[in-house]
Amino acid sequence: MLRKRVIFTLIYNEGFFMQSRNFRLQKVGDINWLQKFYKFNQIAFSLDELIILNTNRDEKNMESFSKIVSSLVENTFIPIAVGGGIRSVEDAQLLFQSGADKIVLNTKLYESPELVSQLVERYGSQSVVASIDYKKNGDSIDIYTQNGTNRIDKSLEEYLLYLKGLKIGEIYLNSIEKDGTGFGYDLSLVETVKKVINVPLIIAGGAGNEKHFSEALQKTEIDAVATANLFNFIGNGLPNARKYLLNLGFNIANWDDNK
Repeated sequence: MLRKRVIFTLIYNEGFFMQSRNFRLQKVGDINWLQKFYKFNQIAFSLDELIILNTNRDEKNMESFSKIVSSLVENTFIPIAVGGGIRSVEDAQLLFQSGADKIVLNTKLYESPELVSQLVERYGSQSVVASIDYKKNGDSIDIYTQNGTNRIDKSLEEYLLYLKGLKIGEIYLNSIEKDGTGFGYDLSLVETVKKVINVPLIIAGGAGNEKHFSEALQKTEIDAVATANLFNFIGNGLPNARKYLLNLGFNIANWDDNK
């Protein structure tokens, strides 16, 4: 059985790391602020993976973003997934060269299936993560691209089948309504997702404490929990959350046993 994972997501925008609530962004601090509070080579034992997302709405400068990625992952020995602004195979290659182990795609999944196919062929399905941003609208689920600003004309099931055809290797399922609220994850869609496309599923949007992690990881369909809440996990938040999950008997890596 695959181990469950705890993932931390960093949101980057125009030189600053951000807090997000319902996809509305607020500046928190720059790279110097982040490195003061988060030395990822030191807290790696609290995490299984790090995701870094570039949400610049203007033309993204991939070269400057790749330098940020390189700075963050230096001496950090956990898998890194990076996304935002990938418009070509060359963009993806630059991020891989900067330390990424996977790439995260959102808008280009829908707009450029031929690019997705090229990336899957070159780097393998396991290296391509599909980010799905969604809102509930009555009984329907609306899927959004372009940082939550563009609703696409596909149902959730149709979109999942479409992604299955592209042979993506993982799903990052993010509730826009739950994003940044700290009220817990939306767990209502995970069975639907896994029935349509049986790839590892990361759930995001809504985590406020370790109990939300445990509620999600109890679901057999969920392979990983992600949080982008900077403030809840400053200090001992991440180590304490991992100890909490281990004490409950979850199948996550216990780094203390490997010393």
